[in-house]
Amino acid sequence: MPVRLATPMDAPQLAEIYRPYVEYTCFTFETEAPNAGVFAQRIAQTLAFFPYFVFEEEGRVLGYAYAHRFHERAAFDWSCETSVYVDCRHRQGGVGHALYGRLLPALGRMGFAKAYAVLGCPNPISERFHLAEGFALEAELPDVGFKHGAWHSVKYFALTLNQPAGPLARPRAYKEEQEA
Repeated sequence: MPVRLATPMDAPQLAEIYRPYVEYTCFTFETEAPNAGVFAQRIAQTLAFFPYFVFEEEGRVLGYAYAHRFHERAAFDWSCETSVYVDCRHRQGGVGHALYGRLLPALGRMGFAKAYAVLGCPNPISERFHLAEGFALEAELPDVGFKHGAWHSVKYFALTLNQPAGPLARPRAYKEEQEA
Protein backbone atom coordinates (compact mmCIF):
# COMPACT_ATOMS: atom_id res chain seq x y z
CA MET A 1 0.00 0.00 0.00
CA PRO A 2 1.58 3.33 -1.00
CA VAL A 3 -0.09 5.21 1.91
CA ARG A 4 1.51 4.76 5.31
CA LEU A 5 1.80 6.60 8.60
CA ALA A 6 4.33 9.42 8.50
CA THR A 7 7.37 9.58 10.78
CA PRO A 8 9.66 12.49 11.62
CA MET A 9 12.18 10.85 9.26
CA ASP A 10 9.91 11.93 6.38
CA ALA A 11 10.42 15.59 7.26
CA PRO A 12 13.03 16.47 4.59
CA GLN A 13 10.83 15.18 1.75
CA LEU A 14 7.68 16.80 3.16
CA ALA A 15 9.46 20.13 3.56
CA GLU A 16 10.47 19.97 -0.11
CA ILE A 17 6.91 19.18 -1.21
CA TYR A 18 5.53 22.09 0.83
CA ARG A 19 8.19 24.70 -0.05
CA PRO A 20 6.82 25.66 -3.52
CA TYR A 21 3.32 26.08 -2.07
CA VAL A 22 4.69 28.60 0.43
CA GLU A 23 7.01 30.38 -2.00
CA TYR A 24 4.81 30.58 -5.10
CA THR A 25 1.14 30.26 -4.14
CA CYS A 26 -1.52 31.67 -1.86
CA PHE A 27 -2.78 28.15 -1.04
CA THR A 28 -1.11 28.38 2.36
CA PHE A 29 -0.81 31.64 4.22
CA GLU A 30 2.61 30.71 5.61
CA THR A 31 5.12 33.13 4.15
CA GLU A 32 8.37 31.34 5.04
CA ALA A 33 8.87 27.68 4.22
CA PRO A 34 9.66 25.62 7.32
CA ASN A 35 12.83 23.56 7.28
CA ALA A 36 13.05 19.80 7.87
CA GLY A 37 13.61 20.27 11.61
CA VAL A 38 10.41 22.27 12.00
CA PHE A 39 8.58 19.70 9.88
CA ALA A 40 9.84 16.86 12.09
CA GLN A 41 8.47 18.68 15.15
CA ARG A 42 5.12 19.25 13.43
CA ILE A 43 4.83 15.58 12.46
CA ALA A 44 5.60 14.43 16.02
CA GLN A 45 3.15 16.93 17.53
CA THR A 46 0.41 15.93 15.12
CA LEU A 47 0.91 12.20 15.69
CA ALA A 48 0.38 12.70 19.42
CA PHE A 49 -3.37 12.75 18.69
CA PHE A 50 -4.10 12.84 14.95
CA PRO A 51 -3.17 10.70 11.94
CA TYR A 52 -0.51 11.92 9.52
CA PHE A 53 -0.11 9.94 6.30
CA VAL A 54 2.34 9.97 3.42
CA PHE A 55 1.99 8.52 -0.07
CA GLU A 56 5.24 6.80 -0.94
CA GLU A 57 6.22 5.24 -4.24
CA GLU A 58 9.58 3.52 -4.77
CA GLY A 59 11.03 5.20 -1.68
CA ARG A 60 9.91 8.70 -2.70
CA VAL A 61 7.18 10.57 -0.84
CA LEU A 62 4.78 12.12 -3.38
CA GLY A 63 2.32 13.70 -0.95
CA TYR A 64 1.05 13.88 2.58
CA ALA A 65 -2.17 14.51 4.48
CA TYR A 66 -2.94 15.05 8.13
CA ALA A 67 -5.51 16.52 10.48
CA HIS A 68 -5.29 18.87 13.42
CA ARG A 69 -7.56 20.78 15.77
CA PHE A 70 -10.02 23.07 14.03
CA HIS A 71 -10.02 25.59 16.90
CA GLU A 72 -8.74 25.51 20.47
CA ARG A 73 -12.02 26.03 22.37
CA ALA A 74 -13.45 22.79 23.82
CA ALA A 75 -16.80 23.06 22.01
CA PHE A 76 -14.92 22.65 18.71
CA ASP A 77 -13.45 19.27 19.77
CA TRP A 78 -15.74 17.35 17.39
CA SER A 79 -14.43 19.23 14.36
CA CYS A 80 -10.98 18.96 12.83
CA GLU A 81 -9.09 20.56 9.97
CA THR A 82 -7.45 18.56 7.20
CA SER A 83 -4.48 19.39 5.01
CA VAL A 84 -3.26 17.60 1.92
CA TYR A 85 -0.23 18.51 -0.18
CA VAL A 86 0.99 16.69 -3.26
CA ASP A 87 4.31 17.10 -5.03
CA CYS A 88 3.59 19.60 -7.82
CA ARG A 89 4.78 17.09 -10.43
CA HIS A 90 2.21 14.53 -9.27
CA ARG A 91 -0.93 16.65 -8.78
CA GLN A 92 -4.17 15.32 -10.20
CA GLY A 93 -2.78 11.78 -10.40
CA GLY A 94 -4.70 10.15 -7.55
CA VAL A 95 -2.22 10.81 -4.75
CA GLY A 96 -4.54 13.17 -2.85
CA HIS A 97 -7.47 10.79 -3.28
CA ALA A 98 -5.43 7.89 -1.87
CA LEU A 99 -4.31 10.01 1.09
CA TYR A 100 -7.85 11.16 1.90
CA GLY A 101 -8.97 7.55 1.43
CA ARG A 102 -6.98 6.74 4.57
CA LEU A 103 -7.32 10.01 6.47
CA LEU A 104 -11.06 10.69 6.31
CA PRO A 105 -12.25 7.23 7.44
CA ALA A 106 -9.73 7.33 10.29
CA LEU A 107 -11.13 10.67 11.46
CA GLY A 108 -14.64 9.26 11.32
CA ARG A 109 -13.63 6.25 13.43
CA MET A 110 -11.94 8.58 15.90
CA GLY A 111 -15.35 10.19 16.47
CA PHE A 112 -15.10 13.52 14.67
CA ALA A 113 -18.39 14.97 13.42
CA LYS A 114 -16.91 17.26 10.75
CA ALA A 115 -13.69 17.74 8.86
CA TYR A 116 -12.87 21.14 7.42
CA ALA A 117 -10.50 21.98 4.58
CA VAL A 118 -9.46 25.62 4.76
CA LEU A 119 -8.18 26.78 1.38
CA GLY A 120 -6.26 29.90 0.47
CA CYS A 121 -7.80 31.06 -2.81
CA PRO A 122 -7.88 31.24 -5.73
CA ASN A 123 -7.19 27.52 -5.72
CA PRO A 124 -9.48 25.90 -8.33
CA ILE A 125 -7.71 22.51 -8.44
CA SER A 126 -8.03 22.03 -4.67
CA GLU A 127 -11.61 23.32 -4.70
CA ARG A 128 -12.58 20.73 -7.36
CA PHE A 129 -10.66 18.03 -5.49
CA HIS A 130 -12.47 18.69 -2.21
CA LEU A 131 -15.87 18.78 -3.90
CA ALA A 132 -15.06 15.44 -5.56
CA GLU A 133 -14.09 14.02 -2.15
CA GLY A 134 -17.56 14.92 -0.80
CA PHE A 135 -16.80 18.24 0.88
CA ALA A 136 -19.19 21.16 0.46
CA LEU A 137 -18.37 24.86 0.47
CA GLU A 138 -19.67 26.30 3.75
CA ALA A 139 -18.08 29.75 3.98
CA GLU A 140 -15.79 32.24 2.32
CA LEU A 141 -13.83 35.02 3.97
CA PRO A 142 -13.02 37.48 1.18
CA ASP A 143 -9.69 39.32 1.11
CA VAL A 144 -8.58 38.03 4.51
CA GLY A 145 -4.88 37.44 3.80
CA PHE A 146 -2.19 39.43 1.99
CA LYS A 147 0.52 37.43 0.23
CA HIS A 148 2.64 37.91 -2.89
CA GLY A 149 1.40 41.48 -3.31
CA ALA A 150 -2.32 40.68 -3.38
CA TRP A 151 -5.29 40.06 -1.11
CA HIS A 152 -6.61 36.51 -0.98
CA SER A 153 -9.75 34.83 0.26
CA VAL A 154 -10.11 31.74 2.39
CA LYS A 155 -12.80 29.15 1.68
CA TYR A 156 -14.05 26.64 4.22
CA PHE A 157 -15.08 23.28 2.80
CA ALA A 158 -16.76 20.82 5.20
CA LEU A 159 -17.37 17.08 5.21
CA THR A 160 -19.70 15.40 7.69
CA LEU A 161 -17.97 12.34 9.14
CA ASN A 162 -20.51 11.47 11.85
CA GLN A 163 -23.95 13.01 12.01
CA PRO A 164 -23.85 15.66 14.77
CA ALA A 165 -27.33 14.84 16.11
CA GLY A 166 -27.28 14.88 19.88
CA PRO A 167 -24.24 14.29 22.04
CA LEU A 168 -21.32 12.35 20.58
CA ALA A 169 -18.54 10.75 22.58
CA ARG A 170 -15.43 12.90 22.63
CA PRO A 171 -13.07 11.97 19.77
CA ARG A 172 -10.27 9.67 20.80
CA ALA A 173 -6.64 9.74 19.74
CA TYR A 174 -5.69 8.00 16.51
CA LYS A 175 -3.48 5.58 18.46
CA GLU A 176 -6.48 4.56 20.59
CA GLU A 177 -8.62 4.12 17.47
CA GLN A 178 -5.93 1.85 16.01
CA GLU A 179 -5.86 -0.28 19.16
CA ALA A 180 -9.65 -0.65 19.41
